[in-house]
Amino acid sequence: MSGDHPLGQDAFVARRRARWQQLDQILAQRKALHELPPDLISTAGRLYRTVCADLMRARAAGYGRDIVEHLDQLAGRAHNRLYRASPYKISRLWDLLARGFPRTLRESWRFVAAAAALFVVPLVIGLLATWANPDLAAEVVPRGQLDMLAQSYAQGFSAGRSESADTSMAGFYVYNNVGIAFRVFATGIFFGLGSAFYLVSNGVMIGATLGYVIAAGAGRNILTFVMGHGAFELTALVISGAAGMRMGYALVRTEGRTRLGSLREEGPPVARLALGAAIMLGIAAVIEGYWSPSSVPDGVKWGTAGALWVLVMAYFAFAGRRVAAAPGGSR
Repeated sequence: MSGDHPLGQDAFVARRRARWQQLDQILAQRKALHELPPDLISTAGRLYRTVCADLMRARAAGYGRDIVEHLDQLAGRAHNRLYRASPYKISRLWDLLARGFPRTLRESWRFVAAAAALFVVPLVIGLLATWANPDLAAEVVPRGQLDMLAQSYAQGFSAGRSESADTSMAGFYVYNNVGIAFRVFATGIFFGLGSAFYLVSNGVMIGATLGYVIAAGAGRNILTFVMGHGAFELTALVISGAAGMRMGYALVRTEGRTRLGSLREEGPPVARLALGAAIMLGIAAVIEGYWSPSSVPDGVKWGTAGALWVLVMAYFAFAGRRVAAAPGGSR
């Protein structure tokens, strides 16, 4: 039994009330707890532990329901302020897209270049090989799927699609593309080898599919369909691979840290690359679901595709760069 019990509830409250009120005043401030001075944050943590101890003593001593509930609520408020994750603000998303993502991609250019080579070279080889010999495509993609795609693209999209079909397919593209990109990224934990494998295999499969459909006579239709969203989707796939390879490289070159410590150090930039790629895949799904299969003339689609490729490349080349200081100190 608590040593406070013989003193009674009134004496217990009188001795402890000042600490409770101090904690309540700290919690009542409008600023987020992490924005307060360090000494005040430390005080809040100490007072929180004190209130938790007082709550247990009050319960053990059988004090009144009102004091137990007061302490319980005070401890709950303090716990939420101290330990809950801070809400994600839209400004953070803007900072990621405007600065963090493109800057990190430029800093990771070696991984991006390696990922692009691992994806693009097999894609081109697969396309040329199956264009010349369509039977080779069946070695990497099921024959039934190839024939279905060839027949689908042979019909073209002059009639467009219904809105319900567009919405349904957009949802499918989000699920499918994010799943593929996640595998490309997450398997980078195997020292980057998993990401490299999936980049090569996806490049070969996409190239083989394109080559087969082109050889079947529907090349214009499939390329018109792919180029619009490809600026976001294919680029995001490469970036996912680059993020996985950077994560895997952190396990190889630890620079004296433990592997876990090295992985933790590389966590923020890797996360920025992965999140940026996920946003790009979401944009790609909308374009692929609504624009790519529309009945808009091919010339307009190709012009739009070219503009999107230029936009994406310009974004990665220039977004987030610091503006040089002008004479007089202005920017």
